[in-house]
Amino acid sequence: MQKHTERLGSAPLGRLLIALSLPGIAASITTSLYNVVDTIWVARLGYEAIAGLTIVFPYQILFYAIGGGTGIGVGALVSRRFGEKNTENANHVAGQIFFISAFWGLLFLLVAVLFSDSILPAIGATPDIMEYAKQYFIITSYGAPLMILAVVMSSLIRGSGDAVKPMAMMISASVINIILDPFMIMGIGPFPEMGVSGAAWATVIAQTCGALLGLYFFFARKTTFHIKAADLRPDMSILKDIYHVGAPSSVLQITESLAFLLFNKVVSSYNSIAIAAVGIAMRISDFAFMPILGVSHGLLPIVGFNFGARNFKRLWQAVKLSSVGITVFLAAATAFLLVFAPQIIDVFSDDRALMDVAVPAMRIMLSALPLIGPSMMCVTAFQGLSRGKTALVLSLIRQFIVFVPLLYLFSYLWGLNGVWISAPASDTLGFIISLAFIFAEYRRHTAKYAELKS
Repeated sequence: MQKHTERLGSAPLGRLLIALSLPGIAASITTSLYNVVDTIWVARLGYEAIAGLTIVFPYQILFYAIGGGTGIGVGALVSRRFGEKNTENANHVAGQIFFISAFWGLLFLLVAVLFSDSILPAIGATPDIMEYAKQYFIITSYGAPLMILAVVMSSLIRGSGDAVKPMAMMISASVINIILDPFMIMGIGPFPEMGVSGAAWATVIAQTCGALLGLYFFFARKTTFHIKAADLRPDMSILKDIYHVGAPSSVLQITESLAFLLFNKVVSSYNSIAIAAVGIAMRISDFAFMPILGVSHGLLPIVGFNFGARNFKRLWQAVKLSSVGITVFLAAATAFLLVFAPQIIDVFSDDRALMDVAVPAMRIMLSALPLIGPSMMCVTAFQGLSRGKTALVLSLIRQFIVFVPLLYLFSYLWGLNGVWISAPASDTLGFIISLAFIFAEYRRHTAKYAELKS
């Protein structure tokens, strides 16, 4: 095994978590920055254009639901195989990602092309934003196969303990997208003015470049993996193992997409300005959420490796350290975002009506952000322990089971402000329940560790 894989079981935890998390945080923030910049340029076309992109967002979440869930399964499986010193099986797992990405990506593409006129009204597209939504919906779906491949490949490489190359893939794609946006949206230089279509094509081109960089790392033998032709053949036993851990994460993100869809439907019952306000607030909340994903990506291979090596003490030290660190960081970030909410929203649009809705939306929805960090670390710990079903239940409680009833109840009681309040309320309840679950699992593993020592 390469040095960066072996360090998962031996390097000082604090430095190791930082080394694995910072590249993921940098990559995630850059990706979120592209979403912010994308929205800033699209906002020049009017709030209807922002609303059109916001309506399509739940379908895009499905790309990342499949890619992210598959990546969780692949990353957890290969890190555990490396912990068991079984590199041959790790390579076999790596070979499966190409079939998986092609299958799911083509399925998403066909659904978008054939059924866009039926899907978009069903997910909340109003007549004044329908054309914008349809353009973005169909064009971004052309990139689905490579988007999914890029996400899965990043998780695979990260599962070997190498966080730098996935960072390079994500940052490269995001920077290309940021550069292309103004040229393709506004028609600068040799590019025609394409508006929302330009934003969509910029996304597809950028994601393709990220996937191609990952393929270069992979087949130029710049990673721990060295696959053979036989490893590319679909293997049902390996696919079953991948989705044993990854399917719950995919289901989770699919329900997140459904929850966001329902959220959009409730908001669209007010007006398209409210939808645009959601789009801006979600871009900012995504930006704030990215460090959580980075630390989660850093924690997962440590948990998986040390679970495979039966080093439970080191495993739980990593979970504790990551939870405390992300909570402190998010508390400071949340305070900044709440204080400067008007100034941040003004970067996107100075429309007074939009500002009046977006500022309270952002402040209320982000108020429980510090609690999401440790909740996500609990979920990541269960994923690394191959307890995918438990991870699924914990996430569903926060993102769907509690959230959806509160969404409709609070909307009925307090109108649009009630819609915003439903998010932090479900986050708070999810944190309390996650803490109870992880404490019980910690006690069980502590007892098992004591038995191993004796």
